[in-house]
Amino acid sequence: MSESSQLLGPGLRALFRLRRCSLRTRQNVADELPDLIAPQLDVLFCGINPGLTAAATGHHFAGRSNRFWRVIHLAGFTPAEISPQDDHAILQYGCGLTAVVKRPTASADQLSRAEFVAAAAEFEHKVARYGPRFVAFLGKAAYSALSGQREIEWGLQPARMQGSSVWVLPNPSGRNLAFSLDDLVDAYRQLRLQVKAGSGLQPEGQDAAR
Repeated sequence: MSESSQLLGPGLRALFRLRRCSLRTRQNVADELPDLIAPQLDVLFCGINPGLTAAATGHHFAGRSNRFWRVIHLAGFTPAEISPQDDHAILQYGCGLTAVVKRPTASADQLSRAEFVAAAAEFEHKVARYGPRFVAFLGKAAYSALSGQREIEWGLQPARMQGSSVWVLPNPSGRNLAFSLDDLVDAYRQLRLQVKAGSGLQPEGQDAAR
């Protein structure tokens, strides 16, 4: 037993062991957080990586402050607000969920650029295999890392990814204070209107990620 451990009472040592076990369990669950995906979806929403709450529960966007489910409902993607526990229901409405990087973190800032680079080939293969009309990135960071572009505008991008149109949306995380709920709904509604209009074939361009 180390000197620092000897200074702790048995109760505190047990607590630390439980916390270490909890962290390992969270990591194991996160590795199994499944994509919700099917061929030829209208939109494949792409988060940056799983949050710790999503990893622990096995459900996408399960954090209490995350506004994703409310936003896509108010923007017209779903007729009712889906609960995180029923996240699989999103497939009924032509939408799917994935993440660019699979490792869970408390904040996306904890990811390195190298992790995005390492995930690029697998992510592109996924897009090519399932062929969604739109790949919608939730935030600029992941798309910037995959495409190598630093200056990115919101909305429809000039380049495709494996034949799919690319759209960049604001991150719905509650930590994203730059966008109010109304701002998010307006941004997501623009994508919904494009989906309904069937204009996912514009514009033409080279693949976004290499």
